[in-house]
Amino acid sequence: QVQLVESGGGLVQAGGSLRLSCAASGLTFSIYGMGWFRRTPGKEREFVAAISRYGGNTYYGDSVKGRFTISRDNPKNTVYLQMNGVKPEDTAVYYCAADRSSSSDASRLFTSDVDYWGQGTHVSVSS
Repeated sequence: QVQLVESGGGLVQAGGSLRLSCAASGLTFSIYGMGWFRRTPGKEREFVAAISRYGGNTYYGDSVKGRFTISRDNPKNTVYLQMNGVKPEDTAVYYCAADRSSSSDASRLFTSDVDYWGQGTHVSVSS
C-alpha cells in the first residue's frame, strides 16, 4: 500500500520560512518524479514544484520561483519543500504527489495523471 505522508505545515508570519516534508512508503521511491501542489478553498489546484527521480532537475510554478526550493533524499524516501519569504497568498493545503515518469525533465512531470497523492498539510501565513 502506497502512502505519501506530508508534515511540517503550520502557522508562519509573512517573510518567514517553513519546510515541508513528504515521507513515502510502499513504492520504489527513486523511480518516481515527485512534486508539490497546493489548493486554496474556491481555487483550482496549483502546481508548486517538481523534482526528477534522482534530483538532478527541478521545476517551479511562477508564483513560487526564487522563494521555494524542492529537494529529495532517496535513501530516506523523502521529498522536501523549503519555503522562504512566504506571503499570505501562500496560505493553502499543500499536497505531495508522485509521478512514475521516466523523464529526467521535471517540467514534463505531472502533465497527465498523478500516480499518488498525499493527504495534505495546511500552511497558514499571517500578514
